[in-house]
Amino acid sequence: MQAPTRTIDAVACGQAISRNLAQVISLPAAAIEPILCAVIAGGHVLLEGIPGIGKTLLARTLARSIDGEFRRIQFTNDLMPSDVVGTAVWRPDVGKFSFVRGPLFANLVLADEINRTSPRTLSCLLEAMENGRVSVEGRSLELGQPFTVLATRNPIEFHGTYPVPEAALDRFLVRVELDYPEAAFELQLYSGADPEQKLAAVQPVLNGQDLLQLRAATAAVAVREAVAEYAYRVVTASRGHAAVQLGASPRAALMWLRAAKARALLHGRDYVLPDDLKPLAVPALAHRIFMRGDGDARALVQDLIRTVPVPL
Repeated sequence: MQAPTRTIDAVACGQAISRNLAQVISLPAAAIEPILCAVIAGGHVLLEGIPGIGKTLLARTLARSIDGEFRRIQFTNDLMPSDVVGTAVWRPDVGKFSFVRGPLFANLVLADEINRTSPRTLSCLLEAMENGRVSVEGRSLELGQPFTVLATRNPIEFHGTYPVPEAALDRFLVRVELDYPEAAFELQLYSGADPEQKLAAVQPVLNGQDLLQLRAATAAVAVREAVAEYAYRVVTASRGHAAVQLGASPRAALMWLRAAKARALLHGRDYVLPDDLKPLAVPALAHRIFMRGDGDARALVQDLIRTVPVPL
C-alpha cells in the first residue's frame, strides 16, 4: 500500500531554508528571496559576484537544505561536452560500451564561471536547463528530478572568457548579484568561525518529492487579470523606452510571473499580487533587457516599477 503524500507547508519550508542560508553565509533578504523563488518554481539561477564571497557555499547549503545530490562543474575553455554530460566507456568484461554519467546528473548543479567555456560545451548545459534532458550519441537521456542549475559569472574578469549569448541568459529564471558579506559576519570569519562546521550542522528541510510537490503547487497559483495586465504594462513599457535596444519579451513576462507565483506560495497565498511582482522585477527582467550604449537595465526596471501604475 502506497504511503499518503504528506502536506508541505510552503511558508515554514521557505523560512527554514532562509535560516539555513543565513546561518552559513551572509546574504541579504533581497538576495535570498529570488533564489528561493527560482528553486521552488523549478527555474535556474545566475549568480554574479567576485570570487571568494561564498557562491559555492551558498549552493552547497541550498543542496543540503533540499536533501539533494550536489555536483560542481568548473567551466574552463578546454572543457568538453562529455566532461559535463558523460561519455560511453568500453567495458571489456561485458564486451560492450556503458554510459558513465557526468556531473550534470544531480539535483543541484553548480556551473562555476559559465563564461569561461566554449559555446559548444555551454550548449549542452542549456539543453539540460531548457528540456530536463541531454543528448548523447543520438539518444536523449532524462535528467533526475528535481533538477536545478546555479551558475556563476564573474562580472569583473574578462581575460579568457566568452560572451554569454542573450539566449543563454534567458534560460535563467533570475539573476542575483552577490556582494561582500556584512561586517559582523566577515569579522566572525576572521575570528575563527568555520563555515564548514556551520554547513555540517544544517538539517534538510525538504526532500526531492517534497520539492516536486511545491513546484506543482506553484504552477497552480492563480494570476488574476489585473495582475497580468500590470505585468504586461511593465514589459511593454520597456520595449518603447528610448534607452532600450531590446525590451522584455513575452517569455520574460511569463518567467517573471512564474517567480511571482512561487513568492505568493512562500507567503501563504494561492494567488499573485503586484507586491509579489515588484521585488522580483530586477532579478527576473533586467538580464532579459538589452540597453543602448552604457545604459543600466537594473535602473531602468526599477524606474518602470516606480512609474507604471497598477490596474485597479
